[in-house]
Amino acid sequence: MDWSNLPPLSAMRAFAAYADKGSVQAAGTALNVSHSAISQQIRGLEQHLGLALLDRTGRAAVLTREGQLLAEALLGGFATMVERVSALTEQENERPLHLTTTPTFAANWLMPRLSTFRAAHPEIDMMIDPTPNLADPSPGAIDLAIRYGDGNWPGLASELLLQTSIAVVAAPSLIGTRNAGLPSDLLQFPWLQELGTSESSIWLEQHGVIEGELAGIIHLPGNLMLDAARSGQGIAVTARAWIEEDLRSGRLRLLFEDDKHKGYHIVSHLSVVRLATRHFRSWLRKCVMPI
Repeated sequence: MDWSNLPPLSAMRAFAAYADKGSVQAAGTALNVSHSAISQQIRGLEQHLGLALLDRTGRAAVLTREGQLLAEALLGGFATMVERVSALTEQENERPLHLTTTPTFAANWLMPRLSTFRAAHPEIDMMIDPTPNLADPSPGAIDLAIRYGDGNWPGLASELLLQTSIAVVAAPSLIGTRNAGLPSDLLQFPWLQELGTSESSIWLEQHGVIEGELAGIIHLPGNLMLDAARSGQGIAVTARAWIEEDLRSGRLRLLFEDDKHKGYHIVSHLSVVRLATRHFRSWLRKCVMPI
C-alpha cells in the first residue's frame, strides 16, 4: 500500500460524515465541528484528488459519481474500523485486572485490605499473581506491579506506595541474646530466603559475606518465610514493615537494618492505562493516606 498517496484522514472523515448524514450541518454536529469546517475539508479533499465530489449546481449539493464511489469505500472502511475498535475495547474492558507482586507483599499488605476495593468496585474482576519473578507491566497483559526498590525502572512509571527499610531478624530461640557486630558473626546459623528472590544473597554480598560460607540457606515461599523465622528455623531478610509487631512483642530480634530510602512502588507501563487500573491505583493511594 502506498500511504503517501492517501489524502488527509481528517478530510476523508469529514466527507464520509457528510455522505452519511446528508448535509454539512449534520456532519458538523456528528463530528463536533462547524459546518464551515466540513465544507473546507471537503473542498480540500477535492483539491487533493483533482476531482469534484459534490455537484453544487443545484439548490442542494449532491454526490457526483466519483463522490458516490469514494463515499461507499470510506463508509465501508470507517464502519469496519468502528466495529473493530469497539470489539477490541470491549474485550480489554472485560479482561480481569492483572496485578503482580511478591508473595510477602500480597500476604502481609494486600490481602488484608483487598475487601475494601472489592466492595467499592464489585464489577472489576482481578487476577493477582503473587510471584517473586519480576515481570514488567505491558498493554494487554500485566496492568500493575507492586515492586520493591528505589523506583528506578527504565521504561516504566513508578510511584512510591510504602517506604520501608530492609531488616535482618531472627527469633530469640535461634539467636538467643547474642549481639552480632558483623554479618560474619552469623555464619553458623541457617538463613531463610524467599523462593525466587535474592535479598539474602545480595545483602550478604554487600556486607562481605560469601553465600558458601553460611551454614545453609532455606528457600521457601515468601508467605512461609516469616513463619519459619518466628519458629527459629533461620535468619530472615525482609521488609521491616512486615515484622514491626514481632519486634515489639519480642518474637523476633532486629540484628541489622539497612535504610536506603527504598520501598514498595506502584509500577505501570508508560502508555495510557485502562479505567480498572486507574481505579485500583487510586485505591492503593487511599490505603496509605494519613488519617
